[in-house]
Formats: sequence, structure tokens, C-alpha cells
Amino acid sequence: MTLCSPSSPPSIPFVRSPPRSNSPHNPPRSLPILRCASGFSDMDVSAGSTLYPLHRCKTVHLVRHAQGIHNVEGEKDFKAYMSPELFDAHLTPLGWDQVNNLRQHVNKCGLTKKIDLVITSPLLRTMQTAVGVFGGESYIDGINVLPLMVENAGNSSRPAISSLNCPPFIAVEYCREHLGVHPCDKRRSITEYRSLFPAIDFSLIENDEDMLWEADIRERNEDLAARGMKFINWLWTRKEKEIAVVTHSGFLYHTLSMYGKDCHPSIKDEICKHFANCELRSMVLVDRSMLGSDPSSSNYPGKIPQGLDLPSDVANEKHPEKKFHT
Repeated sequence: MTLCSPSSPPSIPFVRSPPRSNSPHNPPRSLPILRCASGFSDMDVSAGSTLYPLHRCKTVHLVRHAQGIHNVEGEKDFKAYMSPELFDAHLTPLGWDQVNNLRQHVNKCGLTKKIDLVITSPLLRTMQTAVGVFGGESYIDGINVLPLMVENAGNSSRPAISSLNCPPFIAVEYCREHLGVHPCDKRRSITEYRSLFPAIDFSLIENDEDMLWEADIRERNEDLAARGMKFINWLWTRKEKEIAVVTHSGFLYHTLSMYGKDCHPSIKDEICKHFANCELRSMVLVDRSMLGSDPSSSNYPGKIPQGLDLPSDVANEKHPEKKFHT
């Protein structure tokens, strides 16, 4: 499946769109139609496939956080999402079981060794999920590296998690859940997070306190989708080619709903349907608008050493009196 890259790159740092303003969206352009030439004129190969340069693609592994205490209480009574007791909701014991199962899966399928970077929303439940799935083994005192998570962070009853032999982790505000109103979606101070998750990089977050969450204004779906598209574009400023993103249900649903309009309906549905807790979906992000600038690491120019290489079809055009065979 393919995510299409919108046309204009975002500016960093992220600034939330005004809650009552409109955010125009530019739908992805359609892929060009490729048709086979002579002998296959009746075959439209674009109906099922297309080609794109590898160095203009990234692989993104999208993960929704595991079950949090707000998910449990919200299932019982939706009004519970307004409870201050659910502030920056942490994972449940069942949520940690979900983390363990996903960790086993990514190790078994070899995904752990492929990922260059883990991006996480700076909320307790997403960071717990991110380090639990993609982090190192249990932290051992005396090792000269910072732990990804300290012991019992966020009422987890979990041992500390090491940052050894795992990709770097970075927290990004772009991929937070709906902003405002629900205390479970408000973050703590970065100072407090740094004490809980010492090896996560928080340098892209400008404000120590949460300046984006407002008690009386809930971010509109269309504003969340626009923020998500900015996040997708921001990924092209990263050099990493295989990236895991641990985020939230609302962010994933409204962001991905902006894509797949040029796909078969079943593929569109596969891209956009709601994520379950701790579900992972791997997708290919295609740079159609030249947002990325990194050259290919595998392409090879040929003609080394130099030599004659006139293609036979060109030779036939230049010398029609002769017959060339290859």
C-alpha cells in the first residue's frame, strides 16, 4: 500500500492550527497511467501496479498505543474521558501484555533489526508502548548508557528498559492525539518525562509545559488531519528510511483518511480503518513532490569503464538501412 506525500513541507516547530479556523487540504494527485507498447496495447498495467524510485520512498511502521486506563473507563462510560483522574493515561496490565506480544512479533519477523528510528507521541501511554516494543532488554545497573524507561515509570510495575542495541527514540508533538478537553490527552512537563524516559530525545519539543492542550476547546477532526499531513511531510526531513511511529487512534484515523483516494476501495479501507490497541501496520510512503533530497544508495550509473553502448532501437532509428539484432 502507498501513502502519497502532500505538496508542501511543514515548518518546525509545530504550532497548532487555530481551533475555529478552516484548514484547506490538497488531495494527493493521481498516479500517471503507464501503458505497455507494441504487442501489449490492450493491457493497462497501471490498473494493478506502478513503479517508483526506491530512494524516493520510506517504510513507516504505524503503531497505536496499547490499552490505557482511559480506554477501559471510556468503554464503561464515555463521560469518563472528562475525568481529571485519567490525566496522561498510563497503560493497564492488559496493555503491557499487548506490548509483550507485539514485541515478540517484531522480533520474530525481523522488524526490530530493520528500524532506523522510533518516533513517539510525548504522552505516557505512547512512550511506554514505544520503549516496551522497540527498546532493549531489561536495564542493568552499572552499564554506562541511559535507560529508555526507569523502573515503574507511570505505575507500570515494570523493570527499567535499556537503550542498548535498539534504534534512537525521539518524541514529536505533531503525532499527539486530539488536543484539548480530555485530560487523558494532556501531557506532563518535559522535565518530568526526562526523568522517566532518560534516553528518549525531547529536543524537538519547545515548551516544558503543555501549551497545546486547552481545557475548553477540542481540536477539530479536520485540524487534526491537517496536522497529521504536516507530520507525514516532516518525515521527509529525516534521513532514516525505515521508521516506526507510535501514536494514537484518532491521529491515525484522521490522518490516513486523507490518503488512498487513488487506490482500489479495498486498499483505501485497509489504509484508513481504525487501529486496535497495539496494532501495527507497515506502509510505504512515496515522495511524489520531491520533498526529500537524499540520493539513492543503491543506484549505479553504468558505463564504468566507458564504452560503446548505442541501444539497438536507437541504432535502428539512426541507420534504418541496416538491421540490428540484440
